[in-house]
Amino acid sequence: MANTSQPLRRTALLASGAALLGLLTACGSESAASSGTPQPSQAARTAGTAPDSGSATPGDSAPAVDATPTDTAGSASASARTDGRCHTSELRATVGRVDPGAGQRNFPVVLTNTSDRTCTVYGYPGAAFVDASGKQLGPDPERAPGSPETLTLTPGKSAWAGLSFSSPQISGARTATPAALLVTPPDEREPLKVKWTAGEVPVGGNESSVSVTALDAGTGP
Repeated sequence: MANTSQPLRRTALLASGAALLGLLTACGSESAASSGTPQPSQAARTAGTAPDSGSATPGDSAPAVDATPTDTAGSASASARTDGRCHTSELRATVGRVDPGAGQRNFPVVLTNTSDRTCTVYGYPGAAFVDASGKQLGPDPERAPGSPETLTLTPGKSAWAGLSFSSPQISGARTATPAALLVTPPDEREPLKVKWTAGEVPVGGNESSVSVTALDAGTGP
């Protein structure tokens, strides 16, 4: 009778070895999964996560952008309504009461914004005494030393300049009685005509100069 025990034992040992190898392989796979080591798919998922420091990484999402539209057209329109030089047609000129002192006659010449927009004035107004026919009497006034500033006039607000000359009774200058004072706003060509009711003014001879100051806010001292 043939001895079959040895082949059977070899077969059993091979089967046991295969089972043991399968068990070790399974344990190894479970250990790798439980260790927390990122697998390729997991690493791809976490590449775009920003670190706690707040610094950007190549995978970070783009920063949020405020998509609220800006009304640039409206801003430009508002600027056009509220900025820019005051034009002659937007102003009214008046001459205030005389303020005498130390042989001088001083008058506030007032420019008032009569428009419905805010505008600005800067510098010295022009001034000229004229007779009833419009002919100028005497030379142009001299500009008094000063530091002009840009003045913003909202509707109804005013700026003023001082118009001064030596009293003709004291200076002995040649005089004339104007019919009007022409006031030209800064940087404008067209004057405003104001009726002159303050009597004679110097138009020639010694001490006949007239001076005007830079514009200041308000209606006078």
